[in-house]
Amino acid sequence: MKSRRFVFRDIEWWVATFVFLIIVLTNIVIGIDYDRIERFFGSVFMPIAVYLGFYMIHLVIIPKYLKDKKKGQLIIFSILTAAVTGVLAGVCAAGLSIHAEKFFRFYFSMLALYPGYLLTSLLLQKMFLPPAFKDFQLYNGVRLFMLLLFVAIFLIASQIFVNEAVFIILFVIIPSIVFFVLYNYFLLFRNKLEGNKRAYRWFLWGLISIISLVFFIIAVEQGIPEIMLLGLGMVLLLIFVIFPLSSLVFKKYEDYIGKIDDLSIRVNQSSANLSFLRSQINPHFLFNALNTLYGAALMENAEKTSDGIQKLGDMMRFMLHENQMDKIPLSRELDYLRNYLDLQMLRFAKEDHLDVTIHLNDDPCTGAISPMLLIPFVENAFKHGISTKNKSWIKINLRCMQGSLHLDVVNSIHPKKQSEDPRDESGIGLENVKSRLAHFYPQKHNLTIVANDAEHFVHLSLQLD
Repeated sequence: MKSRRFVFRDIEWWVATFVFLIIVLTNIVIGIDYDRIERFFGSVFMPIAVYLGFYMIHLVIIPKYLKDKKKGQLIIFSILTAAVTGVLAGVCAAGLSIHAEKFFRFYFSMLALYPGYLLTSLLLQKMFLPPAFKDFQLYNGVRLFMLLLFVAIFLIASQIFVNEAVFIILFVIIPSIVFFVLYNYFLLFRNKLEGNKRAYRWFLWGLISIISLVFFIIAVEQGIPEIMLLGLGMVLLLIFVIFPLSSLVFKKYEDYIGKIDDLSIRVNQSSANLSFLRSQINPHFLFNALNTLYGAALMENAEKTSDGIQKLGDMMRFMLHENQMDKIPLSRELDYLRNYLDLQMLRFAKEDHLDVTIHLNDDPCTGAISPMLLIPFVENAFKHGISTKNKSWIKINLRCMQGSLHLDVVNSIHPKKQSEDPRDESGIGLENVKSRLAHFYPQKHNLTIVANDAEHFVHLSLQLD
């Protein structure tokens, strides 16, 4: 599936907003001389002034130019915004007692940094966007890396109002939190969700052991025992804050995805049911016609024909009624399968070159099953495994064992005729069956499909409800 191009103007705005928010909050909490009110306001409002200048140019002036294509307005409004931003930032710099030369170095570096970012973005578009590359993944990745690189350059150039703690927060604490959240999702939450408790414990206690060992080594080398307390605090923060909160978010996300999948399955099922009903003639008329044919066959002593008509009627009743349910008794699914096999054997009874072996060990089969899960594999075997000229074979083996059902279908493979119409394919495709298996039997089924030039093999194992 082709990836999508990220909306980088929105991403850049969110990243800039987050970075400036961290800068302002850090300046309020850390390193402020509250006895000098002008220093306090300078440290707080200088980054705000720079942010407002970025906002006006990035989200107002440039989008307006891209819409109207008026270069004069772009130049005038950009110069005006840069001048106002410079005046406001200069007033704040005076409150911070920053030397004029240092401020102007900062100001002109900002004026050069933003156009440099825009030019680099245009260059990346020329290099990595289609038709140079068919997919957007490489472009998105390089563009995100470039954005983070320019953020780092901006922070280094803006040390007149950026506290050292900002670097620790943005490049140590936040990446560490992201790492631990991803670690929780892929190695802890997923294993716990799938019931792999042993793997969950190994990854959890392994991480705790590594963190404890690292802080112990640092404490010994530095000769500061209090570092061990810092490591203990980090472990407690992970166990009681980061992991529980992120797991709660993951659980909500999984529930949300599950609801979407459920709605998708229901929509697809409803569409299939509607298409099926639209393709049918009046059911009452059809069943009456079948009953008439059945009676005529009995009167003519055509036992095989009457038996086939009766089985066909049973299959159609199944399609019209039980097939609309989420779950049905397993016995009804197997009855449908038997009727289908009997009709196929009636159809191919005189084919000498066809070898069909059927073994249905269904005596212990009890429980419920989603309808029409077994027949598509058998139907495909009869459709693609039989040739009118070459030796053909179909082997079907179904067995039940202690609450589980196992189906093996092996059939020969023959080249498709060029005249075959793709619309003649089975009404219930394998993708539909796979989707319903994933929905109704998550972690409770195993489907293996293997094919070579001569043979097609299907194995389905299912834990019954």
